[in-house]
Amino acid sequence: MTHGLVQQTVGVVGAGTMGAGIAITVARAGHRTILVDLDDARLQDGLDRVIRFLNRSVELGKLEPERRHGALAGLSGATALDALGDCDVVIEAVYEDLALKAETFGRLSGICRRDAVFHTNTSTLSVTAIAAGATWPERVVGTHYCNPAPLMKLVEVARARQTGEEAYQQTLRFLESLGKICATVQDTPGFLVNRFLIPFENDCIRALEAGVATAASIDRAVELGLRYPMGPFRLLDIVGLDIHRAVSLALYEQLRDPRLAPPPLVDRMIAAGELGRKTGSGFYTYDTAGMFGG
Repeated sequence: MTHGLVQQTVGVVGAGTMGAGIAITVARAGHRTILVDLDDARLQDGLDRVIRFLNRSVELGKLEPERRHGALAGLSGATALDALGDCDVVIEAVYEDLALKAETFGRLSGICRRDAVFHTNTSTLSVTAIAAGATWPERVVGTHYCNPAPLMKLVEVARARQTGEEAYQQTLRFLESLGKICATVQDTPGFLVNRFLIPFENDCIRALEAGVATAASIDRAVELGLRYPMGPFRLLDIVGLDIHRAVSLALYEQLRDPRLAPPPLVDRMIAAGELGRKTGSGFYTYDTAGMFGG
């Protein structure tokens, strides 16, 4: 295991793009991983994404075959939260809805061990308000995995007002076991990364709308001129236009900065089913639909 830490049993709630990406990260590090989604089809799709990513990593020489074998041997799926009763850590990655997230932690409080640590992967909502749904809010910590979770090193760690020191320190050690680098931030809308990223991405979309340059040219300018590792449109295609719109609107509603409002092109692309890699078409076209491949 990474850094030689003790193997833990980790639940990931929500098998969408973020949940599957986090499950990849956790399983790859050698932890027992239980991916949960209440919908059978979404659960199977999430598990398939994990398997495809790990297989592809071996093909590209980025993961040893024995580590893939260990990751898959420790991976399982379930369609009920009851499967998470023995977890050391539970990571919530459900839809970005405050009531849903708070309710999820309320239900988990009646299922999980008293010493389990609860992580919410929110990027726009109040961790303090989410933690209020838990019986033991001092065990809840915000952990925002930068997207795509298996490829990006950074995790923003946000302490709720209720978060206890023990849960915070346990969280830092767990994230270190995943090979992540942590940045502790205040529990404020967008934390740090999305405060910077969302307005920038929307500016790039508006430049495209205005005909300033093509998506490929803007990506090239950002990558080579600003030294970003990935251009905004390639990143948006990985994240998904539907996710970008939801995050943009959530931040705009809280901060009222016009740069946070998603441009009209985003709505048109969503209406056309052009969400990015997961649908095979976004700002670019891909041979196959999927989280990272194509």
